Amino acid sequence: MSEANGTDQYATLPSGLTICFRDFGDKADPAILLIAGLGEDLTFWTDSFFGSLVSRGFRVVAIDNRDVGQSTFVATPPPALWRQIAARPRGDAYTLADMAQDAIGVLDHLGISRVHLVGRSMGGMIAQTIAATAPERVLSLTSIYSTTGARKVGQPALSTMRLLAAPPARTRTAAVRAHLRLTRHVAGLGHPIDDAAEAAIAARGWDRSAGDQAAGTARQIQAIQRSGDRTAQLTGITAPTLVINGDRDLLVHPSGGAATVRAIRSAQHVVIPGMGHHLPEALVGTVTTYISQHANRVGEGGNHVRIS
Repeated sequence: MSEANGTDQYATLPSGLTICFRDFGDKADPAILLIAGLGEDLTFWTDSFFGSLVSRGFRVVAIDNRDVGQSTFVATPPPALWRQIAARPRGDAYTLADMAQDAIGVLDHLGISRVHLVGRSMGGMIAQTIAATAPERVLSLTSIYSTTGARKVGQPALSTMRLLAAPPARTRTAAVRAHLRLTRHVAGLGHPIDDAAEAAIAARGWDRSAGDQAAGTARQIQAIQRSGDRTAQLTGITAPTLVINGDRDLLVHPSGGAATVRAIRSAQHVVIPGMGHHLPEALVGTVTTYISQHANRVGEGGNHVRIS
């Protein structure tokens, strides 16, 4: 492993934003870029997830997206709640394409020309955008419990919408409670969460935050909404693609994964029974195995896969 393991590093981009990242493993190994989901900093991937990929022979780079963790929190006001509910973003909203450029900027900073992309939820949307707009930078794409942006697929359950509409946490304790409440709700039926581990993840995320978490998350939601239906864009993706989702997801309905597979030519599809919108410790080995196998067989083709 490199000396940089576990330490925050920073890339100042031409846009003026600073993106925080961590760099694990041997720099001579093929690189994987991990992009986390809505409101998640890079530590939500967990040490075991990083370690599993490094042990399989990969250099692993993880980033804090803009408006989360130690990366820049942008200056534009967050959208009002009514705008989020009505999906009417402000005119000054950034987009998933802007967030994709942030990730590419980190790759430029590190001198990484081509990478295996792995994104979950909103991070899957960003990874899809990179694969569609900068194909020369992408060796493979893995999109985990994500969607295409089409209105008729991948939508959250009404019960989840009610949780998301709750007043934002303003203290560390409240942030931990809110994370536990939402994670218990969306984690799926097959893999109960570890409350202590999840509380630690949420507390660490709060402590690492360089700005207003509630405002940052609202602006990220707005980026998804402003980016709209990306189905047509996804049809142009040529990178070998793996789509992973659970069979019961109350945050991004599994129909989002199915729609992604339909849009991306020759994409493989893995559906994990009992998994929801969460990567529990019990599935780290399973998911990282699929990621590493997919990355290692780039150029070998392959059919759709379903886990039973």
